[in-house]
Amino acid sequence: MEEGSVSTVQRWEDLNVDILVKIFQLFDIFELTSGIAHVCSSWRSAACDPILWNTLDLSTVESNFIKIPQEPYVYVHARSHKTLTRLLKISLSLSTGCITNLIFHYNLYFNDEQLNYTAQRSPRVRRLVMPAWNRIKIAAICRAIRRWPELVSMTMPSITEPSYVMEEISLSCQNFSQLKIMGPFGMIFASSLTTYLPGLKVLSLQFSLVYKDALVHILDDLPQLEVLNISHCVLLEINPPPFPRRIIKHTHPVILSKASRLREFYYCTNEFCIMCQRARNDEGLMRWYKYEEGLWKSDAVKCLAL
Repeated sequence: MEEGSVSTVQRWEDLNVDILVKIFQLFDIFELTSGIAHVCSSWRSAACDPILWNTLDLSTVESNFIKIPQEPYVYVHARSHKTLTRLLKISLSLSTGCITNLIFHYNLYFNDEQLNYTAQRSPRVRRLVMPAWNRIKIAAICRAIRRWPELVSMTMPSITEPSYVMEEISLSCQNFSQLKIMGPFGMIFASSLTTYLPGLKVLSLQFSLVYKDALVHILDDLPQLEVLNISHCVLLEINPPPFPRRIIKHTHPVILSKASRLREFYYCTNEFCIMCQRARNDEGLMRWYKYEEGLWKSDAVKCLAL
């Protein structure tokens, strides 16, 4: 520096908020919730910018759990529970109600209190990728759905009794039209869709165990269905005794005929498809931990992929 020249040093807290937001967009959820909002008022303002919180993505956050023989069939380590609670509280505070996409890992185990807290502070959610619901009671799930009247899309894990969820969606979410099911799909599920969600437009059953009679039922009785994905499904046909059930091809003539009315129909024709083989090995209930990280997020239907 030349003698007599004046040095100007700009402090971090004086940095333009828009520039701070651009920097914060590069952060993951752990960095955003690490305490940056407490540095100074300008950092707090940037950390609360709606651009950062259109999506709350916890798809990389899993619970530390072990399986147990009694309900809820999982035990979540206390430290894992506290970590999730902390992430939720800070994220939902900084987001100030701006979240429209909520994305959770399928091995993230919420309890009623955490789900209720999340639903209360994210009333504008339009897309929901549900966590595991072993620890969540029916009443808590329905209460959360009632707080999301703008809900359009849901990805849900396996569930034995889907009717109460579909009924609550039909009552509370008038614009709901997109559903992805990560689990077995039989007549109980199919009937709940045709009864409560006759206006459903997009349905993905990718990688699931799907029964032929259930598939035929939705193709016949979901008149507004436009997009259906059965890629890499295990498609089963139930035969009357003494004939056993059998796996049938996606190109079964009855299925193709009924699906011909759809705008988009995704299915697999490759007899040597590795993903179809994996689905058969796992009997239609995918053990995602065995495969490539993040594979569970994929979907042939773009609006349902992550």
